Amino acid sequence: MRTSVCRFVVLAFSLLLTAGSLAYGQATDSTVQPVPVPLPVKSVVTDSTAQPSAPPPDNSAVTPSSTTTSSPAPAPNEYSKKVGIGVKGSFLGGGVEVALPVTYRTNVRAGFNIFSYSRGFDKDGVDYNGQLGFKTFEAHYDFFPWAGSFHISPGLLSYFGTPITASAAVGGGQSFTLGGTTYYSDPTTPVTGTGKINFNRAAPMATLGWGNLVPRNHKHFVVPFEIGAAFQGSPKATLNLAGNVCDSPGVNCRSVVTDSTVQSHIQSEQTKINNSMSFFKAYPIISIGFGYKF
Repeated sequence: MRTSVCRFVVLAFSLLLTAGSLAYGQATDSTVQPVPVPLPVKSVVTDSTAQPSAPPPDNSAVTPSSTTTSSPAPAPNEYSKKVGIGVKGSFLGGGVEVALPVTYRTNVRAGFNIFSYSRGFDKDGVDYNGQLGFKTFEAHYDFFPWAGSFHISPGLLSYFGTPITASAAVGGGQSFTLGGTTYYSDPTTPVTGTGKINFNRAAPMATLGWGNLVPRNHKHFVVPFEIGAAFQGSPKATLNLAGNVCDSPGVNCRSVVTDSTVQSHIQSEQTKINNSMSFFKAYPIISIGFGYKF
């Protein structure tokens, strides 16, 4: 009996402990669970409050346009501010020239040349003292197909003055030939005269060469070389004589100016000179020089 009472007390005590622990657990859960519920709300609020700190979409869209507007304009090409000056020697004489850039592959170039040469010679018994005096102006449009040194240059050549002049004289009593007829110069009024050869005042020309007076790099010195021709047409000779001519020394002497037969023979001689120069329709041009870019 006593043992049964003890078992009952132990069982009752166990039930009381179990009930107490269950009651304590429910109380604990009811006080703890409300705490974590606001945590997700706080994290959401935190994220929503952090959002305005980012730059607004409108401001980010404005930034590129403002940057583009404030960007500086591209600087002009350096070659457009340069000028080239050169000196050269050619079949036109000594010369100077200036070049300016037009585009990256083209220049305009102009120059002036002077050439002087004199020589005496005898033709058909007439003593000539010839003078070659070139004064020429040339203009070119230089095209550089590969933007390098090689160029093709159409242009224009212009002559100033009379390119070739000559003085003529026949000593008294000496024989000479005009138009296939032999005459003698009057010892008292010997034959004298002048002659000249003209080209077309303006002639187209075409050249090609190497060297750019305005190089598109940082070089300043250049040695240009050029070859080509000026298409000036056939030269035209004019011969004027004065004095007296005779059929034989001192016989039948008369004025060159008033005798129509002598004048026709002078014209024949002039035609012969022109025919002998008819091949000279193109004047060759070969030049080499030295230039500097400023």
